[in-house]
Amino acid sequence: MAPKLSPTPETLVTRGWSDYALLDSGDGKKLERYGGHTVVRPEPQCFWSPRDPAAFDAANAVFDPQQEEEDSGRWRFDQHGPIDAFPLKWRDVRFAGRFTPFRHLAFFPEQAANWEWLDQRIRTLTASGSAKGDGQTGSSSPKGDSPTSNAPKILNLFGYTGVASLAAAAAGAEVTHVDASKKSVTYARENAELSGLADRPIRWIVEDARKYVAREVRRGSKYHGIILDPPKYGRGPTGEVWRLFEDMPGLLKDCAALLDDDADFLLLNAYAARISGLSLAHMMAEATHDRGGRIDWGELALSEDGADARAIGLSFFARWSR
Repeated sequence: MAPKLSPTPETLVTRGWSDYALLDSGDGKKLERYGGHTVVRPEPQCFWSPRDPAAFDAANAVFDPQQEEEDSGRWRFDQHGPIDAFPLKWRDVRFAGRFTPFRHLAFFPEQAANWEWLDQRIRTLTASGSAKGDGQTGSSSPKGDSPTSNAPKILNLFGYTGVASLAAAAAGAEVTHVDASKKSVTYARENAELSGLADRPIRWIVEDARKYVAREVRRGSKYHGIILDPPKYGRGPTGEVWRLFEDMPGLLKDCAALLDDDADFLLLNAYAARISGLSLAHMMAEATHDRGGRIDWGELALSEDGADARAIGLSFFARWSR
């Protein structure tokens, strides 16, 4: 039976929490607070005027894009100089903020809407004991321990620095975290230590996502939930080239093949100007054509606080759930 496709999009809005806030926006920039640091980053969608221009001038760090490439450039810091990695948290997850050369701070705050959804889905699965499939992963679990039989098995592809993986682990899941960047996986493991989750059943894999998934399909491995947050373009550890528009349909179909009979979700997020939540939803509908359930779709947004808050749409998502 084909899944039911939601007829209307949904905007999942992330507002500030203790360690993050969108303070102001305008003139192609956004002013944010990360822990105790105020940061200015480019955001072309902000056509409006900032409410407090002086606050932008007083920021601790400003990212200057390189010519027309908003994702590459350099950071300028105030008189206190460069800022090293610094601690942040979201619920039970602790992680390090880092000033990367790609304007990001080693995580994406708008993804908190997805972390919230994952937390609820996994806690419900764990409490109800609904994850009853064998959840075979095709490999031994961390440190040679036996898998926790009634814990949901979650696969996180393009896992980056691991906040989603750690949110899933904190909620009670066994997690397989895959990323092609050894540095990103190292940061993810460090974040697990910061969170006090290093002893949880998390497998850390440095590999091209397509190669890993293809091997898992051959093994007959199964998962109760899969998370995908692919880049527009990337390279694997041995030179593999990833292109979102060319490679995503095939990878998504392979991921659907990895879903257990009682799988709970398949979540896809994408940052790309030439894509939409609806196009992701149709691609997901094709991949899960025989699974029933429903597909929700839309975009993730960051919002300022206050009654007249403005929100910025930043990425698109589609998610199948049973």
